[in-house]
Amino acid sequence: MGERLPLWVQTRCGLEPRTLAALAVVLVVAACAAAGTFWAGRPEPVRAPEIVDAAPPVTPPEATPPEATPPGAAPPSGAGAGEAPGESPGEGKAPAEVVVDVGGKVRSPGVLTLPAGSRVVDALRAAGGARPGADLTGLNRARVLFDGEQVLVGVPGSPVAPPAQPGVGAGAAAGENGGAPLSLNAATAEQFDGLPGVGPVLARRLVEHRAEHGGFRAVEELREVDGIGERRFADLRPLVRP
Repeated sequence: MGERLPLWVQTRCGLEPRTLAALAVVLVVAACAAAGTFWAGRPEPVRAPEIVDAAPPVTPPEATPPEATPPGAAPPSGAGAGEAPGESPGEGKAPAEVVVDVGGKVRSPGVLTLPAGSRVVDALRAAGGARPGADLTGLNRARVLFDGEQVLVGVPGSPVAPPAQPGVGAGAAAGENGGAPLSLNAATAEQFDGLPGVGPVLARRLVEHRAEHGGFRAVEELREVDGIGERRFADLRPLVRP
């Protein structure tokens, strides 16, 4: 290439063939670099972003409203803050079942488990019924059973509360002629009213106390009834039994 240049160019530039070749290589490299830069910086089509559906809002779970408690009723067990300090769960609840011993002239005597609130007639039915000829006089089949009591059917000499007589108190009837003491768990309000020192108001308290506490398990529990002091308890103790 140097030989083809005009002489005056060769003379003025004084380029040797090697220098000219190096210059040509540099120019080629520069042209390639410029072409690469132009190619890298060319405009490119840009795609629009895809539409993404918004996530549904998360609804917090609704708090369950506390069950309404009737006035005067105890709060449900396990209420946490609603429980009184020192009160254990289930305290004061009536038992769901009662266990009674049915004996005497029944087809299947024994210890029976019955639902709470069952009556004497239910216990007789669960024991297979009374045997033929059994004397059911004095057996109150409509009485509500309490846990742990014994029901004797048609047994001579079995402790049965004597019937109240007009003008004669149940306590007097029990103390005279060797009568049996009055059953605290079987007597009616009228029979309690016949005891010495017991009037209609105290008789009603005895019935209410018996229903609230599931019956009397000992004669000493009479002291827990409002209106019965030590003197009245001493008068009633020989006239009654659980």
